[in-house]
Amino acid sequence: MNDFVTLNHGSGGKQSQDLIKNVFVKRFGIIEPLTDSALVWDSGKYLAFTTDAYVVDPLYFPGGNIGKLAVCGTVNDLAVSGAIPMYLTASFIIEEGLPMKDLIQITESMADEALNAKVKIVTGDTKVVERGKCDKLFITTSGTGFMNTGLEHISTGERIIKGDKLIINGPLGNHAIAVLGARNRLSFSTPVVSDCASLNHIIKKVLDRTEEVHFMRDLTRGGLASVLNELASMIKPGITVDEASIPVDDPVKGLCEMLGFDPLYLANEGKFLIVVGKGEEDKVLEILRSDPLGEKSEIIGDIVQGKNNRVILNTIAGGRRILDNLSGIQLPRIC
Repeated sequence: MNDFVTLNHGSGGKQSQDLIKNVFVKRFGIIEPLTDSALVWDSGKYLAFTTDAYVVDPLYFPGGNIGKLAVCGTVNDLAVSGAIPMYLTASFIIEEGLPMKDLIQITESMADEALNAKVKIVTGDTKVVERGKCDKLFITTSGTGFMNTGLEHISTGERIIKGDKLIINGPLGNHAIAVLGARNRLSFSTPVVSDCASLNHIIKKVLDRTEEVHFMRDLTRGGLASVLNELASMIKPGITVDEASIPVDDPVKGLCEMLGFDPLYLANEGKFLIVVGKGEEDKVLEILRSDPLGEKSEIIGDIVQGKNNRVILNTIAGGRRILDNLSGIQLPRIC
């Protein structure tokens, strides 16, 4: 274990998982597997509870800002756990000198997105620190929601079996590349816009029409590859994915090739992985594609009989390789 915290510990990959397990889980007594939301049993029902901090740089990017991101991220962590998001809290650490117009615009974005997601921001906290002690604005949001009976397994993947199908609801990497462009003032011939969006409504459509959802997870830090590796560590079967089936928009693909990024590891803020029972994949795909947030959904792989909890990528070139966990960090301060 490192003697000091590095940016790699915030990547969402192997170093992040090591930090969480060796420091926080070990001392707080948190029970594994680790999921996007904790499920708390109270008064005869499950409540989902989650919290997240947002330190994105810059505050504004094509398709959103830190305020919209803070609401979407917390709503999505609840939704992919099978819960109905209901109430949010919001805490602000503000650097002295932040223009008031920026704070107003960002909080208005939060209010608009909360209205869109049909959740309520009910309480919060504000701290102001001296100039240079914070990078303009950090936001922490927490959220809670009600669990429908019979969906408790979704966040743990405990019902996953051989033959289940893997689906994602659209192209990968747009958020990371949009933030990268805004951060470095890059000009793209074809605009790249973040996919930042609240997913609770599209997820509810799926859950209302099928009982064969075995797992869900949003594809944020560390991207698809990191989520697949987390899932592989939680279940006994192996995972295979087909590179040719994974949607990536051409501008993102071109920039990744030029800059040396792998879109499978890039952060997203409006994409999620869903594992469904064999025979339900076409039905779920139809539901997803009927929604604007799922028009480009694709089946990308299968749960297979395997050993060592590995993720195998069938490459476009016709070969096979292990899709390993993210080591290091591609882009810091992405959410």
